[in-house]
Amino acid sequence: MTATFQPAAATNAQTLTTTQVHQQLAALLQPLGAVPEVETLPLPDALDRVLATDVICPVNVPPHDNSAMDGYAFASSELNLAAASQQLTLRVIGTALAGTPWQGPIHAGECVKIMTGAVIPRGLDTVIAYEQVTASDAGIELDTSAIRAGANRRLCGEDLKQGSVALATGQRLSPAALGLLASLGLGQVSVRRRLCVAYFSTGDELLSPGDAPREGAIYDSNRFSLQALLRRLGAKVLDLGAIPDEPAALQERLTQAAALADVVLTSGGISAGEADHTRAILQQMGNVQFWHVAMRPGRPLAVGLLSSASSNLLAKSTSSQGIDWTDSSQNKSKTSSAQRPSVLLGLPGNPVAAMVSFLMFVRPALAMLAGERSAPVPQLQAISSERMRKRPGRTEYLRGHIELNAQGQATVRTTGPQGSGVLSSMVAAHCIIVLDDERGDVLPGESVNVLLLQGLI
Repeated sequence: MTATFQPAAATNAQTLTTTQVHQQLAALLQPLGAVPEVETLPLPDALDRVLATDVICPVNVPPHDNSAMDGYAFASSELNLAAASQQLTLRVIGTALAGTPWQGPIHAGECVKIMTGAVIPRGLDTVIAYEQVTASDAGIELDTSAIRAGANRRLCGEDLKQGSVALATGQRLSPAALGLLASLGLGQVSVRRRLCVAYFSTGDELLSPGDAPREGAIYDSNRFSLQALLRRLGAKVLDLGAIPDEPAALQERLTQAAALADVVLTSGGISAGEADHTRAILQQMGNVQFWHVAMRPGRPLAVGLLSSASSNLLAKSTSSQGIDWTDSSQNKSKTSSAQRPSVLLGLPGNPVAAMVSFLMFVRPALAMLAGERSAPVPQLQAISSERMRKRPGRTEYLRGHIELNAQGQATVRTTGPQGSGVLSSMVAAHCIIVLDDERGDVLPGESVNVLLLQGLI
């Protein structure tokens, strides 16, 4: 297995800004493109999948002019006839229901009672709400100054016109997008296959939940927080467990991961520590880049391309302890993706540093590989309610808690201690406070940028 990533000249320096990391990741991943395999799924199974082709609208939405409310439909020309008196009386000759249009003829001075969503009868173009009219034996009376021509009418094709692009390639299918597809009468959709990510932690000190405690050991949290983040993104996760700091075991596991997955994600073992063998093994395999990112928390980041090993390399390793290989044949396609290299992304080992590095760098990288056309997550502004110490020269990501003050303004404070191992602060956080490279200390009352951690859908 060899690494083939040749970095741009600008990355020969080992310390990069966060902006440079994004640029270099894009330079690495863009030539690869998105995973090429496509499958067709029924709508209920397509949530959070990435659209493989444009969806062209087969019909107009809505398919006919219809009423936006319950009321009475009439011709706007009636308003001109009553312009002087501003009072108009119309005779009600029938009712139009949603799904049951009014089919009879309509003459001057007449109107049709209509329900929300019902087809507006031919020749009529305006709807007035029930509460805006006075009913009498003669019909309805209305004040013409309270209504304008064409009011409360939804036009045919107002939402989507037949032949237009309803959803573009790369759209991640949200609940609203699935509803839109259903509104077009489509029961299935073509999506890219799910990205497969193989993950493992490294370190002699790691215990799995359920293991007996031992002196000097800690329980592996990264294995669960990072895998949960991957699943939130819709990736198929291959759990390769925790690997001790043994070069042979690390090399075998990396070989297995590259054979099975589109992306190999690790945490720990990429600093310059004496026992960190992951770095040495990767350097033996090829030109994997080790970056020092000017950020806090986090700093080390490993990036490279690993060629897919042939499937016979798996034969001797299927009995590896703690790994479920039963679905390995379905993880990474062996057709058009057979020669496609796996992307290596190595994160720091401290829990918060690993999560923040994932959110800032791995998340957009996976979106690109999945074929998703995603815009950068917008940064909002909030007023700091406390002093935040910061030295210029690096980007800092603080865990924050947002509240509204008496004036309805968003205010933010940190969740307390910001050490890269304080995972409880991530649990308490509503957002990440982003303090850019150039910024120094933040005083109470100053504005800061924040990234919200939770969404409604």
